[in-house]
Amino acid sequence: MRKIKNIIAIVGILTACSLAAKAQPGVVTITNVVTVLVTNVVTVTNVVTSAPVLPVAAVPTLKAPTKYPWDSSATVGLTLTRGNSETLLFTAGLQTARKTPVNEYSFGAEGAYGENNSVKSADLLHAFGQWNHLFSDRAFGYVRTDGLRDGVADIDYRISISPGVGYYFVKEKNTTLAGEVGPGVVFQELGNQEATFSTLRLAERFEHKFNHGGARVWESVEFLPQLDRLDNYLINAEVGVESALSKKLSLQVVLDDAYDSRPAASHLKNDVKLVSGIKYKF
Repeated sequence: MRKIKNIIAIVGILTACSLAAKAQPGVVTITNVVTVLVTNVVTVTNVVTSAPVLPVAAVPTLKAPTKYPWDSSATVGLTLTRGNSETLLFTAGLQTARKTPVNEYSFGAEGAYGENNSVKSADLLHAFGQWNHLFSDRAFGYVRTDGLRDGVADIDYRISISPGVGYYFVKEKNTTLAGEVGPGVVFQELGNQEATFSTLRLAERFEHKFNHGGARVWESVEFLPQLDRLDNYLINAEVGVESALSKKLSLQVVLDDAYDSRPAASHLKNDVKLVSGIKYKF
C-alpha cells in the first residue's frame, strides 16, 4: 500500500513538472560575439631640416655711372674801323675737350680774316687734335696733330704729327702745369715749295682758374726744331685771359705769336696777333 502511495506521489510530481514546463514561454538566447578590430595608424611625419643660416649681405646702393661730358665753346671776335683807315678783322673758333680718369681729348679749330685799306691783312685757318692716355695720375702718353693754312704768310699748308710722352708737374683742382716731349714730322708747302722733315717737339702748358668770378689765365709754348737742320725751327706761343660775364658767356683776350726761323721769301719771321672776343659755352 505504501509502495502504491509512493508511486502515485512520484507520478504526481512528474506531472506537475511537465505542466510547469509547458507553461514557460520559449526563450531562445543567441549570443553573437563580433569582434571588430580596426586599427588605422596614420603617421604623418613632417621633417623640416633647417638650412644653415647665411649672413644676409647688404644690398649695395646702385649709383648712377659717372658722366664725363664734353666741355665745348665757340668764340667770335670782330674789329671794324672806318674813316681815315678802313680795317676789318673777324675771328672765330670752336673748341671741345673731355677728361676721364684715363683719357683726355681736346680738339679745336679757329680762323681769322682781316683787311687793312682793302689789303688783306689776315687769312688764317688752324685746327688741332690731341689725345692723352694717362699711365698714372700725372704721367701720360699723347698723340697730337696740327693743321695750318696762312695766306698772308704764304703757307699753303703745314701739317705736323707728333706722338710722345708728358707729365703733369702740377695737377690740382684749379692749377695745372704739364710738359710734353716727343718726335714729330712736318709736311708743308711754303712759298710754293713742298718739304717734309722730322722734328723734335718740346711743349708746355700752364692754366689757372680763379675761384671767384669765373676767371682763368693760361699760357702755352711749343718748340719744333728740324732734327737734321737745327737752324730751321718753329715756335708757337699763346697767352690768354678770360673773365666770365655769365654762366654761359665770357670775355677773353688772347695773344698769339708764331715764329718761323725760315719763312717764305720776302716775309717776316714773326706773326703776332692780339684777339679779343666773346666766348659762349655749350
